[in-house]
Amino acid sequence: MTDVHARPRRSTARTAALLFGIAFLLVGVLGFIPGITTDYGALRFAGHESAAQLFGVFTVSVLHNMVHLLFGVLGVLAARANGASRAFLMLGGGVYVLLWVFGLAMDHDSKANFIPLDNADDWLHLALGVAMIAAGIATTAVDRARGQYPEPEKQGH
Repeated sequence: MTDVHARPRRSTARTAALLFGIAFLLVGVLGFIPGITTDYGALRFAGHESAAQLFGVFTVSVLHNMVHLLFGVLGVLAARANGASRAFLMLGGGVYVLLWVFGLAMDHDSKANFIPLDNADDWLHLALGVAMIAAGIATTAVDRARGQYPEPEKQGH
């Protein structure tokens, strides 16, 4: 017997979007904390001149941190709906794959490196992009197997 008042289980797509969103928010905040971000005094608003490094590995700037915060907010907001969660995972993953391509294609010491990016960022962006796209695909499969996608009210009767 099922409880008609029980809350429906959160879809895996919504959970994944929420987790990615929280991770992006955390990284965005950590980028502004001296010590966690090394050479914090060399943090610049944007550009390859910023010498601050998150965890001593990833070059960051104020703009870079703000982009992480924006992606975090988008992920948390997207987690409120199944379709938005899938869109965030798939499109956000695509954006990170494009950032990887951009990072590989441009000279890291040029003015084009306005975010800024470095080799560690480039490969992290590829991993994030692939992980987000894979999460979008996998969560759709799981939710479909559970009968949660498409949403029951949107399935043809």
